[in-house]
Amino acid sequence: MTKMLASVNGVEEAEIALAGGADIIDLKDPNAGALGAAPIEVIRQTVAAVGGRQPVSAVAGDLPMQPDLIRAKAEEIAATGVDYVKVGFFPSADAAACAEALAPLAGRTKLIGVLFADLEPDLGLLPVMARNGLHGAMLDTARKDGRRLLDHMPPAMLHGFVDDCRALGLAVGLAGSLEAPDIPRLLPMAPDFLGFRGALCDQSERTGAIHPEAVRQVRALIPDARPAGTAASVDYRLLAARGYSPGAADAALGTDKIFVREFVLPVQIGAYSFEHGHTQKVRFDVVADVLRVTHAPEDMRHVFSYDIIMDGIRTIVARGHVQLSEALAEQVAALVLEDPRVMKVTVRVEKLELGPGGVGVEIERRRASERALHLRHGAAAGEGGFAAGGGQKGSSS
Repeated sequence: MTKMLASVNGVEEAEIALAGGADIIDLKDPNAGALGAAPIEVIRQTVAAVGGRQPVSAVAGDLPMQPDLIRAKAEEIAATGVDYVKVGFFPSADAAACAEALAPLAGRTKLIGVLFADLEPDLGLLPVMARNGLHGAMLDTARKDGRRLLDHMPPAMLHGFVDDCRALGLAVGLAGSLEAPDIPRLLPMAPDFLGFRGALCDQSERTGAIHPEAVRQVRALIPDARPAGTAASVDYRLLAARGYSPGAADAALGTDKIFVREFVLPVQIGAYSFEHGHTQKVRFDVVADVLRVTHAPEDMRHVFSYDIIMDGIRTIVARGHVQLSEALAEQVAALVLEDPRVMKVTVRVEKLELGPGGVGVEIERRRASERALHLRHGAAAGEGGFAAGGGQKGSSS
């Protein structure tokens, strides 16, 4: 399960984050940059106040890439008793040497290497981090200018970052001015944690104090595996392998149609030899019938985001050449049906450069009625898989 990391400036904010259900308490000074380090005494006091209720991390600061300096600061913070030390890796010819300098400490303390999506991160550092014993890696943003992680890296690249970390045995985190609507877009990537600061603060101002209600709203969007009755327990009766839609869907509430229309992307597609080696414009139209969870939707907890559909299409397209329009449509339909609230999806894929208008295929896929019945009666959280059936309209290679 993906965990919620809450960045706080000391004991008082740590208590608010804990009460709101945060899984990791992360210490920093928001007024001192993206990875501004909190004073050592504040870190010690917060570790003592948290008292093992949840893991505590602390950042080492926005430091120049000097191996001896990086190691000394990380050693100093590790001595406070934190569970994790986060170290920023800014663009530098000495970045790899900094990772190597941390190897002795990595054997005693869990270190997280932080790369910055808005500074052309060198993903070649990931194997270096793994080789020198770092526990994990994460993406953040260095410039807190209102732009978010997804403004700097598309979903396909973030998927690749997560997959690369997994392959190297690194824990993986995503952060960077994340907002509530970003959460359902990032959860399908299954990072180990998502990090928040501004979204937890009043008026989303990262240098202001965190607000209890803002913490609760973010927490409610991240499936929580803890037993019922604990501080942040949420009834995820619709939770599935990729689930992030809280609340229990009631069949009596009916369904909403969520659609993406005339979404055009360059795609490597086609069975003919003349279609290989280049892209052609393809238009996607998707309509999903989604079970409602309330008569009065108020925030991202109550909706199925159309961003998920577009992110999914982009990710599928980024994988490379696909032979058939039918295969591409099936992949899109399967992705949309992974959300346990989606009962039916219609997908149209049109090539726009091979005819007087568009040529392509439209398919309709439904969740099997038995599976839908289980969902409507609150199937056990984490029940995996889905069955799809339905008819196909048209055919095109």
